[in-house]
Amino acid sequence: MNMDSTEEDRVTPADRIRFIIKKLGITQKEFARRIGIDHTNMSKHINGRLPITEGLMNRIAVALGVSKSWLAEGKDVPFPKESSPGRGAVVPIYDIDVVAGTEELSQIFTEERIIGQISLPSLKRGDVIVRVSGDSMTPVILPGAYISINPTNDCRNIFWGQIYVIVMEDYRLVKYVRRADDEEKIRLVSANSDYDDMIVDRADIKALYLVDAIINYQLRC
Repeated sequence: MNMDSTEEDRVTPADRIRFIIKKLGITQKEFARRIGIDHTNMSKHINGRLPITEGLMNRIAVALGVSKSWLAEGKDVPFPKESSPGRGAVVPIYDIDVVAGTEELSQIFTEERIIGQISLPSLKRGDVIVRVSGDSMTPVILPGAYISINPTNDCRNIFWGQIYVIVMEDYRLVKYVRRADDEEKIRLVSANSDYDDMIVDRADIKALYLVDAIINYQLRC
């Protein structure tokens, strides 16, 4: 946003949020989903019916890599990390075990569950990092590893052979997604050969999250 000091004085944090939404090329509803708040409340924040709180700005800064100084006062640049070649987005880490529970993940990506953040070249703005328990994806994903995930807006647009988090009515899974003989079904494949393949109906899938990165690590002491 290039403007002189007089113009900048008239620009509000709500205006800057509108600018970010436009720059990202997403809808207001998608913006709300990415930062983990209800989209109707997001509309109220932008339209002045709810205040732009420090907590909201913190959420935007952590989830999307936006400068908090720029959001609050117009100082700095919107995305300071963009000027650092070779660095990825700053991505929040959530205290969430992605395979434990049945809720749709977007409903539990709340500020209270953020336990840190990380920046790696392979990470993208809009990603979130969660933990994986169990051994069904070993040796590719070790028990207790973290994965960076990004939502797939159209569950019919699948990158076959890639690893996804699959959210269904009664459980969440991390699996390779492959074609089934029936086009209305998909095959879920574990990396661990001790686990059998699963065939599920596409219609039973509530959400898909593409795994962008896997962070396996071991504590040495």
